[in-house]
Amino acid sequence: MTPVLLDGDPVTSLAAYQARGGGQAFATAVQVSEDAVIEEITASGLRGRGGGGFPTGRKWSGIRAAGEGRRFAVCNAAEGEPGTFKDRALLRHDPYRVLEGLAIASFAIGAEAAYIATKARYEQEAERLATAIAEIEAVGLFADLKISLVLGPDEYLFGEEKALLEVIEGHDPLPRLLPPYEHGLFATDVQTGWQAIEGPSVEGGRGQANPTLVNNVETLAHVPRILREGAGWFRSMGTAESPGTTVATVVGDVTAPFVGEVELGTPLAELIERAGGVAAGRRVQAVFSGVANAVITGGQLDVPVSYEGLAAIGSGLGSAGFVVYDDTACMVEVARELSRFLYVESCGQCRSCKFGSGEITRTLDVIAAGEGTEHDVEVIGARLLSVTDQTRCYLAAEEQIMISSILRSFPEEFALHLEGRCSVEPRTIFVPKLVEVVDGTATYDTRHALKQPDWTFAEP
Repeated sequence: MTPVLLDGDPVTSLAAYQARGGGQAFATAVQVSEDAVIEEITASGLRGRGGGGFPTGRKWSGIRAAGEGRRFAVCNAAEGEPGTFKDRALLRHDPYRVLEGLAIASFAIGAEAAYIATKARYEQEAERLATAIAEIEAVGLFADLKISLVLGPDEYLFGEEKALLEVIEGHDPLPRLLPPYEHGLFATDVQTGWQAIEGPSVEGGRGQANPTLVNNVETLAHVPRILREGAGWFRSMGTAESPGTTVATVVGDVTAPFVGEVELGTPLAELIERAGGVAAGRRVQAVFSGVANAVITGGQLDVPVSYEGLAAIGSGLGSAGFVVYDDTACMVEVARELSRFLYVESCGQCRSCKFGSGEITRTLDVIAAGEGTEHDVEVIGARLLSVTDQTRCYLAAEEQIMISSILRSFPEEFALHLEGRCSVEPRTIFVPKLVEVVDGTATYDTRHALKQPDWTFAEP
């Protein structure tokens, strides 16, 4: 397959981008109309690559038709899903394409300004974006559209779209109550976060909702080529329900971790083979699509990497970041570490989430140590039922879906631990929060093991 997004050498200047046809898609968009642009994106079948898979054209149309108020467009580049490196790979390869996609989206919905938000610790990506934005503004490539770069904290929830808006407004990454299309940037209609805002200042005392579009890096990177080549070209790849390509990441117990572009519908087993497979004599025991979906067992590796394919086995595509564990990994320990990640990263606004994920993690600690009882398994089951009660974001649902799937898929491992035994030799399990993936080697952020539930770090 010829790459669509990661094609050719990295683009290091605006001149190089324009030599490849950069800017033509935005010019075409302005020549036609907002509705025509949205119709083409809708016809392409492009779905959000940030994890939700929502149809992009429908999202744009909904924002455009959302009634009164200002409009804003936001690119979510705050990649923090364990096992995922695609957005950073795309920004390193060609930040101009992403920015052009953001400009087209801004035009289509009538946005007065655009933002791209990434983590301050992603220094290489932030530098490339800052340079690209300055070059674009210097020549007025996207007319008078103002694109602002926002650097935020390392917290997992920074990547949650409602928390992302809070950070852009200068606050902590605490998810607000309503989604961006109902309560967007600088809105004055209702109070939905922990920070006070100015009240309504418009005639009649009614505030503004300011519907705001939030799209992922990869989603926006696809947009310019779709407008240049057409919806039919995009649909010639992938599947009927999942057109196009995606940038996948495969890490964990593989011999050559990789980030690469594949057609949607490619079997998961093929991706694992591209990552070198597991070590000789070992077998794949489990695969996780980040920490947001149910476990994929070693017997399900023929599943197509597509939205509908993974949904059919009760899992999900997520951000196409796959974490592989071979048969030397204790699945009780895997469950404990992944649960701890979510517990630590929970913001604490919703008691059911923070308390529930904490109780699940502490109980898994006891079971992993071989000191658990049947009652402990019952406690986990009860907490999984209530952890999502009245929550503001999807983090608690991730805990519920993922941990319950491990319990269902590996009951024998939990039974052994209740007897004080384990089927494998002890080994360290890292949550694959990625720092780098290059030349077949993945580097994990091992410091995260010291992170505490209040977002501070313990002494090493």
